[in-house]
Order: sequence, then structure tokens, then C-alpha cells
Amino acid sequence: MKPLRDKFDGQRAIINRRALAETIDTIIAEHDGSDARPAIRTLLQKALADGRAEIASRLEAEPTEGHRRAAEQAHLIDQLIRLIYDYVTGHLHPIGNASRSERLSLHAVGGYGRGEMASHSDVDLAFITPYKRTGWTEQVVEAVLYLLWDLGLKVGHSSRSLDEMVKLARDDITIRTSLLEARFIWGDRALYDEAASRFWNDVVAGTVPNFIAQKIEERDERHRRMGDSRYVVEPNVKEGKGGLRDLQTLYWIGKYMYRVQRGVELVAKGLFTRSEYRKFRRAENFLWAVRCHLHTITNRPEDRLTFDLQREVAERMGYGDRAGASSVERFMKFYFTNAKTVGDLTGLFLSHLEEAQAKRLHHRFTRRPKLLKKLNGFQLDQDRIAIPDDAFFQDDPVRLIEMFSLADRFGYEVHPLAMRAARRDAKSINHEVRKDPRANDLFLSVLSSPRDPAKVLRWMNEATVFGRFVPEFGRVVAQMQFDMYHHYTVDEHTIRAIGLLSDIESGRLADDHPLATDMLPKLKHRRVLYVATLLHDIAKGRGGDHSVLGAEIALKLCPRLGLGESETELVSWLVRYHLLMSATAFKRDLADYKTIADFTDQVQSVERLKLLILLTIVDIRAVGPGVWNSWKRQLLGDLYTSAEELMRLGHKAHGRAERIEDSKAALRGALDISDAAFDELADRFPDAYWIAEPDDIVLRNARDLLAAGDAPLSIDACFYPERGATLISVYAADHAGLFYRIVGAIHLAGASVIDARVHTTTDGMAMDNFLVQDPHGRPFRDEGQIQRLREAIVEALTSRARMAAQLEQRPMPFARADAFVVAPFVVSDNDASNRFTVIEVNARDRPALLNSLAQALFRSKAVIRSAHIMTYGERAVDTFYVTDLLGDKITGPQRLKTLEGRLLEAAKGELDEALQVA
Repeated sequence: MKPLRDKFDGQRAIINRRALAETIDTIIAEHDGSDARPAIRTLLQKALADGRAEIASRLEAEPTEGHRRAAEQAHLIDQLIRLIYDYVTGHLHPIGNASRSERLSLHAVGGYGRGEMASHSDVDLAFITPYKRTGWTEQVVEAVLYLLWDLGLKVGHSSRSLDEMVKLARDDITIRTSLLEARFIWGDRALYDEAASRFWNDVVAGTVPNFIAQKIEERDERHRRMGDSRYVVEPNVKEGKGGLRDLQTLYWIGKYMYRVQRGVELVAKGLFTRSEYRKFRRAENFLWAVRCHLHTITNRPEDRLTFDLQREVAERMGYGDRAGASSVERFMKFYFTNAKTVGDLTGLFLSHLEEAQAKRLHHRFTRRPKLLKKLNGFQLDQDRIAIPDDAFFQDDPVRLIEMFSLADRFGYEVHPLAMRAARRDAKSINHEVRKDPRANDLFLSVLSSPRDPAKVLRWMNEATVFGRFVPEFGRVVAQMQFDMYHHYTVDEHTIRAIGLLSDIESGRLADDHPLATDMLPKLKHRRVLYVATLLHDIAKGRGGDHSVLGAEIALKLCPRLGLGESETELVSWLVRYHLLMSATAFKRDLADYKTIADFTDQVQSVERLKLLILLTIVDIRAVGPGVWNSWKRQLLGDLYTSAEELMRLGHKAHGRAERIEDSKAALRGALDISDAAFDELADRFPDAYWIAEPDDIVLRNARDLLAAGDAPLSIDACFYPERGATLISVYAADHAGLFYRIVGAIHLAGASVIDARVHTTTDGMAMDNFLVQDPHGRPFRDEGQIQRLREAIVEALTSRARMAAQLEQRPMPFARADAFVVAPFVVSDNDASNRFTVIEVNARDRPALLNSLAQALFRSKAVIRSAHIMTYGERAVDTFYVTDLLGDKITGPQRLKTLEGRLLEAAKGELDEALQVA
């Protein structure tokens, strides 16, 4: 428990309690016995609004002063509660000769007890009575609460006697923590003092170790719940890792152990150095400033720094654009730097705490003579690597790398005090250390460790040793990309990718990646893959193509790390083309021979292909949860198989005619019909159909077509586990505009098209196959959902409803997408396919986008043969394989220009009235 907060400047400009009290007395006198509560409520509501407005104006004038604004908000609430309590006890429920039981003390608890609040923080109150509550105390508590609720405040409250307080605090760690922050607001001060004394003597005494253990476990569980990384790109300022709650946990532990009243007193107790406490306060001040801005902007208790808020907070706090980094990216980099500081301080605090407890137990270093000889001067402290003296790293800076190599080799953690020394001495890693062959060999052993390289690399990053030893990596530490696709900062994404590579190699992801798990241990260039994974995003934020710039960095860095000339060239190639495989698999038609041929022309060798698919897998998976799915796995696997076969066997492998015959033979074997009936069925499909569709879909289509008979429309839909999607097959009379009406119906039913293949039979019927998912990348499995898709398509094809208008009214699946600006562009390519014109459209995703693009192609008399849809957060990349009405490529320059122009208008949403008519 703690006393009243220190005074600060300008309190009466926020709220003048004396003047308001006089006004309340005047109002009561004017009402002369009638109910004055409505007028008083109005007065207090205005006082609250005026106080918040004053604090908001101060926040605007001093946008980085988080501590001051948090204290001012708590002061505002204090004064309002005091006014309300005085009014209730002096006028609504006065008591002339109070008994010993009719005493009441109001305590602020929790965050409010610390004197730290944002404008919409909860008001946590404890009403304490000496004994069982009397009728008078219940009346007062109820009246105070009702007036606070009338002000629109969210009040958390408890009303307990002293004995109840003690009993509940003993049993409940949450109540105990809340009371730890208790601060006297108003009422009976002697009762507050008695409550404080009983809390420390009857609740805290003898429970320190248990409290510390529970708080650390509580923190760890909160981290797991919030994503267990301080580098998520939409962090929770209060609850997230590296946020305010982590700092508050340190306060709680320190106060509980030493009964201090203020955080600065922890310095004298040895839990912080003065320098560390200054960092603590700076980080806390910054985080409080951010939280105050979030509450002010949203006018609600918002603690998540979402994309749609990041830009405005950055501007409010004075961040501007710089070359290679926008204002929001600079702001978020500083945010993550402060989150990292919080993590660093947490480790140091806990190590000091542990050391203090160990002294009581006469703790000694672990002694293992045989092992100590291998530790090269390092020591073991409770199975953690420690240093023998404070100058250990300064005497030989290579030891900064060696410490982490030993941690990896022997499976030990690094002692927090050794981490603190490493963080302090990391600046001694200079050009000479970076050139040292031993240092580079040690670093490479960690990077390509067969054990758990991600864990140790993350420790190196926390100690700033990583960024000092590889300055190019240091440039991307805490760097975020302002988009909805990437979930982590660049450094965290990179370390996660390396960890995934290790998980695949060890077999921990064998169920997800059987091909990769079998492939990786057999690689000839294993360490090349690990270095390429480290460097694949190393040049982000430099203002150019990060793949090209990263390849240049690789040529300079790899020889320093000890890689040979051929290894260096291979790493550089992988970095340069690390997006090639995903771009080909997700945005191109893999049934088109030219796609595979162009891809293999770039890759050139099976070893490169193996390295590339492994790098592609971990790069995608490390983007964030939910980004990797079975559809992407299937597409990458198909591309790998086709490319590997072409490189191994050349043009003799499964030529076009052979593939068609193989597909027909598979279908003939699966259908129980006569040869004549089969020939009639097979002849209805053009050769392109047999090349494009896998055997299982060919079989479903054939059964659907046979079952349809002479029916004008048949729709087959089912969960398609091989692609992690729902397959919809539409058999209908072919006509202009069929494609865009179907995709519009699919979107209206709440689904997103990810792939489409369009076929026309020889008798003029369309057999179109669509793969669809929900907006979160999941398939529709429930029969009710699938039936809704069928009904929506039937409605679209049998009515003339204005579909485009309905689509435009559908909300975005991710509302925060409005925070992003994506400049649309259209690229046409007649060299990517031998038979089709390939058109790629990049635009901001929206529900009507695919429908609008399909309409634009229809208006341009372009026939869609296949469509491949990819979304990267807020950005959509839609690729269409098209021909003219005669089935030829669209080659006329003017016609291509007109087509591109219409698609660009559709991408921007600039549709004329004619296109709005469905």
C-alpha cells in the first residue's frame, strides 16, 4: 500500500475541487430540500469532460510525457470521488453521532492505486469498513457508485470489512496484488492505516517466495496468451510482452519483497542500478504516452496498437517520414526498442532478485571440473553460463560470441548478469572482431546448430551482440513493415525462419512437411541454407528491392563468415530469388508448360531447387500464424515435382500428349460406363482441360456432368482437404459474363476465390472449377455453409439482381485494412505463356474486387481461362490467363492498353454505371 502521490503543476486547471464544492453547496441551497442530484450530476459530468479535455490538450502539447498525463488522469478521478463522497456523506446520508462501526475508508487499488490512468481506464475502488457493514455504510457505498456510473466511468469495486479483506487477500493472488497498490483517497484515514498494517502483517508476511513464483508464472501465461513475442506488429501496450504489465510485475515483486512505497527505492535494495532504473522509467514513460494517445484517439479503453491507429499515434508523437522509412515504421521501431528494453530489464531484475535470495541460502557456483575445462574461463552458476569478473568480455571481445556458442553446445542458459555485461560490452565488437576467423566460426556454429539455433540467436539479439557482429542485421532489428501480412518485425521473422528450418531438420515438423523433412538432412549445402535464411530479408528498409540489395550484401558478408566462393554465390542466388518459387506457385498456372520451363530456366539445378523450396517454406511459415496452409503446401509441392522432373528428364518427361492420355486412362478406369459412352464424354473436353485438372477433380466433374444429363445447371461443392479449400464445380450453359457472376455470388456467400479454372465443352457448356476459402484462409466444411454457396450461385445465375452494389456493401473481413494505401497497377505479359496472355493486377483487397476485374475483362472481350488469387494482408494480387474471343493471345498494343486501363479503373473501384449493373 502506498501514500498519496506527489503534487504536480497545474492541478486546478484540470479540476478545482474547492470551487466545485462551493458550487455544489450553492446548488443544494437553491433546491431547498428538493432533489439536487440531477444538477450536481450535470456539474460533475462537465467537470469530468473539461478535465479530460485539459489533459488531452496537454498530451497534444507534450505528446511524449506519459507519466504526467497518467498522473493527471488519476488526479482528476481522485477529486471527483472526493467531491462525490463529501456530497453523499454530508447531504444525502449524513450521520450525526457515528459509532465505531460506521466508519468508511475509500482506497484506490490496482492501476488506479498506482496513480496511473489513461482517460478511459477502469476506476478500481475498495470500500473498507472496520467491522461488518452497517445500513449507513451500505447506503453511502451505493450512492457513491451510482454517481460514478452516472458519469460514465467503468468502476471495479469491492466492499469489505478488515477481516474480510485479510481473508480474501490470503486466498486470492489477484486481490492481494490489487491491494498491494492500494492508496488512500478519502474517508477515514486511520482506518486506511490499520488496513495497511494488517495487509503487511497478516497477508504478506511469510508469503514472499510463493507470491514471486505465482507472479512470474502469471506473466509467462499472459505472454503465451498474447503471442509470446514482443515483436508482434500489432502489440498490446498494456498486456503484451514488453508492455506496461511486465513493468508493473517488477514493481509488484519488488514492493512485496521489500515493502517499498516508490519504484526508485528498488535501487537502494539492489534490484536495479540507477542506470537501469532510468531506462525503466523512460520505457514506462513512452508506453504510457502511447496508451494515453490510444485512449484519446478512440475515446474508449483501447490498449492494442492496431494498424489503423499506428499512423495517427506516430504523427501525434512527432515522427516524420525519412528516406527508406515512413513515420509509422520509425515510430514502431522505437516502440519495439522500448519493448526490448523492458525485456532486458525484466531479466536483470529477476537475476538481482535471485541473487539476493541466493545470498540468504549461501548459494555457491556449480562445480563440474571436467566441464569447466571446456568452458574456456566461463563459469557455471546454477547450470547457467556466467563470467568470472566484470572485465571478462573487455579483455577478449570474441568471448561475446563464444558465450553463446557454449550455451548452444552444452544446452545451458546464459546468466542474466552475464547478459547484462554482454549488452554493456557489445560495443567492443569492432571491425577487427568481425574479421576474426574464430569469432566467425563460432557464430556460424550457432547459426547452423543442429540443436536450437533460434533460441540462442534470440539471446544474442537481446544482448545486442547479434546486431553488433552482423551490422547489416542490426539495421533490421525492431524494424516492422506497415502492412497486414507480416506479423513480426524483420529480425523476429528471420530468427523464427531459422528456428523452423531447425524444426524441419530435426523431424519436429515431419507431419506438416514430409518432403522437406526427408530432403534437408541430405543436402550438400546445409550451412548455405541457414546463411541464406539469415540474409533473405537483410536489406529490407533500404529503399530498394530487398532481394537485389540482399544478394549484394551476401557477396560481401559470406566470405567473412568463412564460406567458400561457390557457397557465397549460392547464398547470393538464394537471397536474390527467395521469392521466385512462391510467386510462381501462387500467381502462375502450374498446368501451363511455359510456367515450369521459365521457372527451371531460372533455377537450373536440382540442388538449387531443394534449397529454394526449403527457404520458401520457412519464409512463409515465419510470417505469422495462419499464413501457411495446405493449399500453399500443395502448390509448392506441385511446382517442385514438375520442375524436378523437367530438370531430371527434360522434354521427354510426360509430354503434353502423354499427360492427356494418362488423365483419360485414369478416368476410364474410375467410371463404370461403356467405351462408347466414355469416348463421347471425353470428346466433349478440349485438350487443355486434361492438362489443367488433376485426376480427382476430373472424376468429380465427369460424374457431375453425367448426373446432370440435359439439365441447364449443376453445382457440385465439397471440402477439398488436399488443397485446404472448398471445391465448387459449376456446370452451366456458357455465356459471356458467367465467370464474374459466379465469383460475385461466391463472395456474397462469404467466401473468397483463391483459384479458378474455366473450361468450355465442345457443345457449349461451361465446366468451371473454383477453390474457395473463408476470409481467414480456412475451408468451408459445414454442409450448411456449402449449401449457402450453392444457393448463392444459383441465385446469381438465374436472377438479374444488382450484384455489384451488394458486393460493395459487404464489410471488409479485416476492418483495419482501411489504414493502408495500396497503389494499384496492372501488368500484361505475352511471354509468360505459349497460349495465353497473362495479366497481373495488384490492388487493395475488397469484397467486390474480383467481380469488378472479371467484369472489366468481360467488357474488354477477353475470355478468362484461369484465375489465380493471392492476398497478402490488405494487398490482393489477381492473375488471369486470358485469350480473345477466338482463343488467341491479345497482342495488339492499343487493345492491351485499353484492357489495362479498364482493369486499373476496376482495381481503384472507379466503375461506371454500366459496370454496376449485374
